[in-house]
Amino acid sequence: MSSSIFAPFTSNILLKPNLNSLVPSNPSLPNHLPYARRRVSSTTKALLSTTKETVLKDFHERRALKIISGLQNLNWDNVASVVTAADKVRLTDALGGATHVDIACDPELVKLATSLASLPVCVSSVDPAAFVAAVEAGALMVEIGNYDSFYEMGVIFSPEQILSLTKETKRILPSVTLSVTVPHTLSLPDQVKLAEQLEQEGVDIIQTEGGKCTSPSKAGILGLIEKATPTLAAAYSISRAVKIPVMCSSGLSAVTAPMAITAGAAGVGVGSAVNKLNDVVAMIAEVRSLADSLNLSTDRQNVPQKKALRL
Repeated sequence: MSSSIFAPFTSNILLKPNLNSLVPSNPSLPNHLPYARRRVSSTTKALLSTTKETVLKDFHERRALKIISGLQNLNWDNVASVVTAADKVRLTDALGGATHVDIACDPELVKLATSLASLPVCVSSVDPAAFVAAVEAGALMVEIGNYDSFYEMGVIFSPEQILSLTKETKRILPSVTLSVTVPHTLSLPDQVKLAEQLEQEGVDIIQTEGGKCTSPSKAGILGLIEKATPTLAAAYSISRAVKIPVMCSSGLSAVTAPMAITAGAAGVGVGSAVNKLNDVVAMIAEVRSLADSLNLSTDRQNVPQKKALRL
């Protein structure tokens, strides 16, 4: 991804270091041993289990909002702005907001993100071995996905390849929260089948996508809805076939994010609507718009439940 399309920081005041309380201050595993050979103590397993519960909490409450900087986005200025925007609009009990940030699988970027935000950091890659250093740097969630840049090169991932990547990731990092994206290049029935297989492999979250190539024929709101249709359809179908949380991602906006939750998703992932903006102030405004739309959607869904409790 070219760094020339991204603007540098516009406000140093907004980009203040922040200690991420979710990241242990001391490494839980000795660095001098190969990761695959390290022995995890019962204390470490308990810590990882507690961390996983924290990372998945917002998905189980169906209010997760993950802000994505991009799998191949190594532009420090842009990533810092995206992370800062997400953290400035992070979820509170009273108001909706961002719950996770998703960045490229680079240890130094992870350190940057955890210094700027208190949100759980997710890293995306299609190389399981690359996850290790990122997790050691502070990432609390890993994802096999964000395939857009590969589609541009004509690379398509088969179900067999994705299952193989999943098994290898689970072997290397059995206790780390794992999300896997189901490719939109598969037919809808095949997407559902792969999601079911991934659930059996112990994946924690299934992410849907609509494809970067989705080009709406209409402008305005009709175009936004048309662009989101493939990922919304996948979220609807997959969420009814698996018990684990489904994250709807790709082509979403403040208009269509609430539709994803209604369709059955436990959360939404938004990338280009935020990371392609020119400065951190604009990014904050967009994240707030997304958070407000999801918070309103959640409030409306809770109304029937509250009425039922009164009866």
